[in-house]
Formats: sequence, C-alpha cells, structure tokens
Amino acid sequence: MITIKVPCSSANIGPGFDVLGISLSIWLELQVTLSNDDTSSYPLNCALTYEGEGADHVPLDADHNLITRTALYVLRCHRQRSFPPGTCVHVINPIPLGRGLGSSGAAVVAGVILANEVGKLGLSKDRMMDYCLMIERHPDNVMAAMMGGFVGSYLRELDAADMERKEIPLAEVLPEPAGGEDTGRDPPEPPVGIGHFIKFGWAKEVKAIAIIPQFEVSTAVSRSVLPKTYSAKDMIFNFQRLAVLTTALTRSPPDADLIFQAMQDKVHQPYRKALIPGLPEVLASVTPKSHPGLLGICLSGAGPTILALATENFDKIADEILARFKAENIVCQWKLLEPAHEGAQVIHS
Repeated sequence: MITIKVPCSSANIGPGFDVLGISLSIWLELQVTLSNDDTSSYPLNCALTYEGEGADHVPLDADHNLITRTALYVLRCHRQRSFPPGTCVHVINPIPLGRGLGSSGAAVVAGVILANEVGKLGLSKDRMMDYCLMIERHPDNVMAAMMGGFVGSYLRELDAADMERKEIPLAEVLPEPAGGEDTGRDPPEPPVGIGHFIKFGWAKEVKAIAIIPQFEVSTAVSRSVLPKTYSAKDMIFNFQRLAVLTTALTRSPPDADLIFQAMQDKVHQPYRKALIPGLPEVLASVTPKSHPGLLGICLSGAGPTILALATENFDKIADEILARFKAENIVCQWKLLEPAHEGAQVIHS
C-alpha cells in the first residue's frame, strides 16, 4: 500500500496575487496498491475508485480523471505508456471543488507523485514541481501543496527554446481522452527549474477560518473580470503591503492592526466582488476592532471561499461572516484549519 496525501491550499493571500500561497489541513488522499496482475482488463492498467467531494460527477476512467491523466503524462515522459499492471487507486477527497481551496492543484500534485511512485522514477520534489507547472501554470497553489507551509513563488524567465515548451497547449501535455492510446506518445518534458519558492515563517498562534459558500466560481471566469493593466498607484499599494505581510505573519504575538492593513488588496478582490454577493460587506465589516482575535481577511484563490486569519474567537468570527452571506441567501460551511507545514507526503505500508 502506498498512501499519498496532498493538502489543500489558499492562494492570493492578501496583496500576494499569484505570489503567496499557504497549504492547509484538508488532505486529498490516494490509496494505491500494486498487484502485478498482468491479466487486468482495466484500461491503461488502472482501476480507479473515488469518494468524497464531487463523487457524483468525477470521471473514473484513467484517461479522463485529472489525477491519473497527470500521472500518465509524467509516466509517458519516462517512456512508460501506462500504469504498471494491477494498479488500483482509491481517491478520498474532502477538498471542495471549484471553491478557491486548490482542489485542481492538489489533484495535479497527487498525480505527479503517483507517477513517481508507481513508475519508480526517483524524482525530487523540485523536479516534480516542473511537471506540475506544465499543467497548473500558476505556481502559488501547487507550490504550497507540494512544499507545504506559507510560501512565495515565481516562474523563472525562460529562454526562447524553453518558452516554446512551457507554452505548449495543455491538450498536447495531458493525454487526451478522445485521442486514444497513442495520444501523448512523446509528450514534452518540462524545462528544469521552471518555478522557485521561499518558505516563510508562520506564528504558531495563527489559524485559518475557511468560510466556504455552496456555489462554485471557475478560475477562468474569475480571471476574466480582471483588468489587462493596472495603475502604478494600485501596484505600489500591493507591493508595500506584500513586503510587510510576509514578515508580520512570522512574529509572535501577531500584531492584528499591522496584519489587517497589510492584507488589503487592490489587484484582484475589487474586481471579483460582483462574482461573490456579500463579499464587499464581509471585507468592510469584519475587523480586529469589531471581532477581537481577527488578524486579516481575504478572498481565497479565485473564490468564493473567504479566508480569515485569527488567533481566537473563531466561532464568533465565522458566525458573523456566515450571517453576512445568509443575508444574500448564500449557504456556507466553515472549517478551522492550520498550516500543513510538511506539504505533500508519501507513506509506504
């Protein structure tokens, strides 16, 4: 038995649009067994089962499911056309889909690790990240999920030859279900060192309250409302706060007023508020003065999940935000989460 565990993640923390991400304690889990049964009739030698979020519509064919398609891409880069005979993968997924908690990023990370394990590829986490970034083109979620903790990341400026590979359409990277067995016979390998990261500290008192509305916002729609250009004033606003926030969250005891102001943003939240009824009211009305223990509040990823960082009074803070959403006829659940400092894990038993 091989168990692969990948944490969910929240990206775009405060002013850190496409820069800051944090892994949090909801875990996607893969339970993998290898029977070496070469009489298996499963396509691509992989039997896939699934429970949890999205179980009623997640595809269970190895060449359709995001986790196993990702694994097939990595295996085929290493001249392995399919899974080893008798591969069985059971997925347990408690991460809400399409809610801004990195569900697709966790699936991509899990798929790359799955290939590394069953294919005996011996890839480091750094090299596995290159494969993740061929599929998930923004590093904040996948970097946090793979490496763990509170991280800042960026993509390296590539030379012309590497840029050609990096910009290859996903249809030519992931095996296409409609293309049959020969699809992706020689997929493009990623350049080495596409993305780089630094792991910041995190004060031990700080926990994350995730307020999860019961509707989805796709990343594509959420990105479509953003402007093509920004004013220098708005960019400087975010840069100043970004520089402060990454240190302020490491200090114990946390300075609530400093962190609250440092988590303000003018790059993505003002443009996405129309997609999430109640968001402006939440961001304006829940403050450290009105709710002691609160440090800061922001949209998680592309939304609609709201992330509130706090040191105490978690129930009261959550209840206030839930009430704001209820006034907009939006039902939510909430979870109290902690940073998953260790990131993705593999357990052999």
